[in-house]
Amino acid sequence: MSTPALIVENVGKAYVEYESELQRFMRWFGMRVQPKAEHWVLRRVNFRLNQGDAVGIIGQNGAGKSTLLKMITGTTRPTEGAVSLRGRVAALLELGLGFNQELTGRENAVYSAGLLGIPQDRIPELLPEIKAFAEIGEYFEQPMRTYSSGMQMRVAFSVATAIRPDILIVDEALSVGDAYFVHKCFQRIREFQEAGTTLLIVSHDASSVQALCDRAILLDNGTMVLDGEPQQVFDYYNALIAEKENRTVRVERINGQVATESGTGEATFEEVALLDAAGAAIEYVGVGQEVVLRALVRINSPVDRLVFGYMIKDRLGQAIYGTNTHYTGQVCADLVADDLLEFRVKFSVNLGPGSYSLSLALSSTETHLVKNYQWRDLALVFTVANMGYDQFVGSAWVPGTISVARGRRHDDGSLANDLALRPPATESGP
Repeated sequence: MSTPALIVENVGKAYVEYESELQRFMRWFGMRVQPKAEHWVLRRVNFRLNQGDAVGIIGQNGAGKSTLLKMITGTTRPTEGAVSLRGRVAALLELGLGFNQELTGRENAVYSAGLLGIPQDRIPELLPEIKAFAEIGEYFEQPMRTYSSGMQMRVAFSVATAIRPDILIVDEALSVGDAYFVHKCFQRIREFQEAGTTLLIVSHDASSVQALCDRAILLDNGTMVLDGEPQQVFDYYNALIAEKENRTVRVERINGQVATESGTGEATFEEVALLDAAGAAIEYVGVGQEVVLRALVRINSPVDRLVFGYMIKDRLGQAIYGTNTHYTGQVCADLVADDLLEFRVKFSVNLGPGSYSLSLALSSTETHLVKNYQWRDLALVFTVANMGYDQFVGSAWVPGTISVARGRRHDDGSLANDLALRPPATESGP
C-alpha cells in the first residue's frame, strides 16, 4: 500500500471581520463570537497524494489555488479541516517571496536555504551547485534589485531544488522563465519524480500539467469541482470558462475516455466523420495518408457570425495542431434557422504512430469565450499506424535525408579531397 505524502481533509479558509480586536482575541482562545462578516474563499476540499504522485491544481483566478497551497505549506492556517504532510517540503509560491532585494543572490540563497530547513553546515557546499544551475553568472554576487523576474525565478528554483525534497510545490513560478531555463527546470522535476518526489503544481499551461502529472484537481469559486485525469479536467475547465453559468456543460465517456461538450445550441454538429480518399469513413490511418474531416452543421436559430474550428490532440490531450475559419478568412455570416453547412478539412496525417482525437468548435469569434454555440472534445478518435515508411519515433513525421561522408583530415585541419560518399539507403529500415 502506498504511503500518504499529503492528506488534505475537509479544508476551508475564511477571512473574518470582527466588531473589535477583543472579539478576535476571544475567538483565538476558542470562545464563541459572532463576527461582523465572514468570507469563505475555500471550503470542503479533500484529496490525498501518495508518495511519488504528481497532481496539478487548476482553476480561474480567485478559485482558491494559492490559498490552498499556502495552507499546505503552513504560511497560513486553515479555518476548518486539517493538512497532514510527510517528509521535507520545498515550495515555490509567490515569485521573490522571502527575498531581500538589497541582498545579493548568494546572500539570499543562504537565507532561503536556511528557511527551507537545509542544515547550515551543508549550505556552503551547495552554493556552487546553486549558482551553476541558476546560470546568472556574476549577477549572483549583485543585489537582487538588479535582477529581472526571470533571474529571480532562476535563483528561487535553484535553491528550492538544491536537495531533492519529498514534496515539491510549484505555483506558477515557472511562467516567468525563459524557454531554455523552464525546460531545464522540468528536466530536474522529472528526475525528482523518478526518484520518488511527490509533485503538486499550479499552472494554467495544459501541456505542462499533462506532461508532468497523472492527476489534476479543478477548483472553482472556492470548491473542488473535479479530481481526475488531466485531459478530462482541462476539458471540463475550458467548458466552464466558456459557460460561466455552467448550464450547458455535459460530460460523457467515449471509448474509455471522458469527453466534455458545451454550448448554447444555436448551431450544432449533426454529422462528423474522418474520410479517406475514396470518401469512406475510417478509424485507422497510415502515416502521411491524406484524409478529409467532414462536419455537417445545422443552424437552429439565427446566427450573425459563425466560426468553425478543429484541434488535433494526442492521447494525453496535448494540442498537436488547430485552426479555425476566422484565421483562414472563411467566416459564415447572417445564418438563419434550418440552414445546413458542410465543412471539409483536407490534410495529410504527418503524425507518428499512436492514438489521436479531434475536438471541434462552433463559435462567434476565434475563441469560444464570447459565444460558444457548440464545443465537442473527443468528437472523433482515430489511430495512426506506420504502414509503409522507415521506422521512426515521435509524434510527427518529418522525414529527413541522411548523407554519410567518410574521409581524413590533414594536419592543417582541412578535409582530404578523396571523401567517399555513401548515398542514403533506399530500403526500409531504421
